[in-house]
Amino acid sequence: MAFGGIAIGLFANLYPIWTAFIVSIFAALGITKLRESTKIPPDSAVAVLLSAGLAVGVILIGLAGGFTLDLYSFLFGSILLVSMQDQEIILVASALILSILYFIYRELVYIAFDQEQAQVSGINVSRLNYIFIVLASIVVITSIRLVGVLLISSLIVIPNITAMMFGKGFKKTAMISVSIGILSVLTGIVISYVMNLAPGGTIVIVSVTIFLAAIITRDLNKRTMTGSRQKKIRSLQ
Repeated sequence: MAFGGIAIGLFANLYPIWTAFIVSIFAALGITKLRESTKIPPDSAVAVLLSAGLAVGVILIGLAGGFTLDLYSFLFGSILLVSMQDQEIILVASALILSILYFIYRELVYIAFDQEQAQVSGINVSRLNYIFIVLASIVVITSIRLVGVLLISSLIVIPNITAMMFGKGFKKTAMISVSIGILSVLTGIVISYVMNLAPGGTIVIVSVTIFLAAIITRDLNKRTMTGSRQKKIRSLQ
């Protein structure tokens, strides 16, 4: 829905980040409400709202007379077009998100591991789910200028998947995920500058490369451990 919110802002001659915030937050709350009150699977609800957001964006683009430089930068990302206002929003949003997570960290971890038990323990699971989905929406919108609407989900998902492959605890996995995300962004920016490539795509490619390297490393470690075990078994025989 971020694309639709951005298109609304550009069409109405408003700052598109603000309209994207509003539309994305309401869409995220709508997905959560559908998941809780109906039998519609979450993936189906996301697909419906995603299609609606893209449809609204396409219609408004047509009414506005086609693509503009600003819209192109929101779609594919452009660090060169990140303004001082964008930087201020990112800093304020980051501070807000970290502050809220600090106070609800334990409850979120409890819900992540066992939602039913957390609810039995008296935790307001529904309220925390709404808070978390709003925070996730804010994260997505604040990162759009860097990698674009089309690639932002990759930057959020791939570092998390990569970190989970190391098999560490919750805190270590979170720290590894953040480190991979920062490394991907910094390395992608440097490579895109040196090779004159699109920064958004380069950042995601770096993230995917780290993911593939983690898979290869894990497989090699498994083979090494299996080989050492077989040698021990043979020596005992």
